[in-house]
Amino acid sequence: MTLEESYARCRALNKRFGTTYYWATYALPRVKRHHVHALYAFCRYADDIVDDLGPVPVEVREKTLTGFGDRFFADLDAGHSDDPVLKAVVHTVRAFDVDPAAFARFLGSMAMDLTVERYETFADLRRYTDGSAAVIGEMMLPILEPFDPAAARGPARDLGEAFQLTNFLRDVAEDLDRGRVYLPQEDLRRFDATAALAARTVTPGWAALMGFEIERTRALYRSVDAGLALLPPSSRRCIRAARVLYARILDVIEANGYDVFSQRATVPTWRKAAVVAKALTPI
Repeated sequence: MTLEESYARCRALNKRFGTTYYWATYALPRVKRHHVHALYAFCRYADDIVDDLGPVPVEVREKTLTGFGDRFFADLDAGHSDDPVLKAVVHTVRAFDVDPAAFARFLGSMAMDLTVERYETFADLRRYTDGSAAVIGEMMLPILEPFDPAAARGPARDLGEAFQLTNFLRDVAEDLDRGRVYLPQEDLRRFDATAALAARTVTPGWAALMGFEIERTRALYRSVDAGLALLPPSSRRCIRAARVLYARILDVIEANGYDVFSQRATVPTWRKAAVVAKALTPI
């Protein structure tokens, strides 16, 4: 497989499984888009090992995930890969000098999903999202080329975490099907929403819990807004579009009466296209 074909496969994965972020990449210069697709594909590949191998024992998933990580780091050291996805990923990491430690942290959080099903406190959850989400913001920074990388690191991490928390709120039912709960147990008790979660029913307590978690997530998006000025216009357009589209999911959850059990909060394609078109207007 050629490098171009590997990037094409990464793009296809992003288009199929990460539609919101995929649309936002259209606001990036074409020369950078494929690198973002490569980072997404790496994360998707690892996530699929954890969640989508079918009825495979945990120890087999763990071994497969470890093997994937070992191959990535070996190929990175070698400077090239023959894997259909990793070929593009290795090229991107070396082209932009992305810190390999970020990938180790990501894989560490993916491994947590194999054995950890609940998080007692928000601080506990953030130890997971550091590697599953905030670190992806760090991976993206070299590609975005901020004016001040050190200052941009915080907002970049906040964006990754805000995306993750938004996904958690949208995918409560899907995660339950996998035996996982990403809502802090202390919050469920505080709002008397534990029974509502188990019954997959919207109650006043459940609505209050969701409102609290949504506001917590919006606070992270506001941090991202404050950091947009640290990016050059060519990168700012993409991040602004992604931020607007993902935050819109929270609006849809509210409009659905916090019912994330019987319907999935989605942003229609026409709105994604409209947001990207607006993002492309001069800044």
